[in-house]
Amino acid sequence: MSRPGTGASPTRDPGPIRDDYRAAVRALEARGRFGIRLGLGRTRALLRELGDPQLAFRGALVAGTNGKGSVLALAGSALRAAGIRIGETPKPHLVSYRERLVIGGEPIDPVTFARLVAEVLPAADRVAARHGEPTEFELLTAIIFRWFAEEGIEVALVEVGLGGRLDATHTWDGGVAVITNVALDHMDRLGGTIELIAREKAAIIERGDLAVTGATPPALGVVRRRARRLGVPLREVAAPALLGWDRDGIEAELPRLGATQIGLRGRHQAVNAAVADALLDALAEAGIARVADLDRRRGYAAATWPGRLELLRVGGRDVLLDGAHNPAGAAALAQALEDLRPFLAGGAAGTDADAAQETPLTLVVASMADKDVDGVIRALLECRAVAGARIVATSLDVPRALPATDLARRWRTLAADALVLRAPIGEVRVVPDPGHALELALADAPGPVVVAGSLYLVGDARRRLVDDPRLRDPEDGSR
Repeated sequence: MSRPGTGASPTRDPGPIRDDYRAAVRALEARGRFGIRLGLGRTRALLRELGDPQLAFRGALVAGTNGKGSVLALAGSALRAAGIRIGETPKPHLVSYRERLVIGGEPIDPVTFARLVAEVLPAADRVAARHGEPTEFELLTAIIFRWFAEEGIEVALVEVGLGGRLDATHTWDGGVAVITNVALDHMDRLGGTIELIAREKAAIIERGDLAVTGATPPALGVVRRRARRLGVPLREVAAPALLGWDRDGIEAELPRLGATQIGLRGRHQAVNAAVADALLDALAEAGIARVADLDRRRGYAAATWPGRLELLRVGGRDVLLDGAHNPAGAAALAQALEDLRPFLAGGAAGTDADAAQETPLTLVVASMADKDVDGVIRALLECRAVAGARIVATSLDVPRALPATDLARRWRTLAADALVLRAPIGEVRVVPDPGHALELALADAPGPVVVAGSLYLVGDARRRLVDDPRLRDPEDGSR
């Protein structure tokens, strides 16, 4: 693969970054000062400087409001079960920045990560003079594509960052375009209606692609029009029949496979599995990769997606981690809590909804201030399993975080408004430090603990509760 082209001298010495993983992460995160600037010009120019590595591989680009990560997890698990070497871009990371760059189910190693950052930063400096400074996500996208090309992956599964039309990942066209669904989120950047947001996401469909969508009206009409205008075949995926569930996942009736075990929790994963299955069909039709039915079944059953209805066993107690941060995600969590409550430690045997409230849940919650906090809370208050729950409101040390006192006040206010609809929730506590909030919940909760409302919070909790050797990052100055 081509190395960075010649040009103006770089503005920094990449040597220390090449030798220090932590310095490389800091250098990449420092690009956050340039904010989110949608547009493809900077990324295209950066990729040209790097020899256009994105042209070296094919695969699927996946957009959508919710479900993108689940579709990647399901399709990726099936591809790996078939022995196909794939690159994936799950986001955001929970514990280590390296989680965003994955090949064969394994995150990039610290040495390679540091080398790639050191190699790409000078190219970014050359681009900046004419196109402006690339943002953190734009730089990361270029690093990912460079690594995938170096490693000679067979298939890429790339998750769109924000929207689609002007997202940095849209500089790549893998041959298959997927839109999982469309809901109201990021309205300040994507538009204030479902139709406007759908236009941004449907724009990843390019002439010559095969397209897949799980969208419903009115977004579906927008996706259809985009595909029809470009002459792109579109697979429309409906939610399959849900056959059952337990604490380990669900069973759904997929169109060709029939009854299929899915290792991800929550009813909403049935449609995500159907979208993933259609994605694999499209890869086969495009001549990119073929996955046999047996490998699909094995892959779907073995699929995992950290921090998304992830069930941990901590000191004899069930702890459920879920990053639901918008009303649609919170609604999916609420439904999953009702379904899972009888199977969680501390719950009653059987499936009677009233009996399942014998030991109330404890919710450790946080939110970003720019999210629809009230919408998330209302969705959770609609859940019968949350009746009587104790709420521990906390916050994260990030600029966008909502203070714990403000979050607790919203919970108290909205719960009081909802008293006529359901049993009241329990005590609402304010514990600003997330580590202390989790410790308190684990020590005092009478039943299962749910950590939700922010992927930042879920990442903080997972770092404390799960020791994954693959995600142990080196200390400063260490390779």
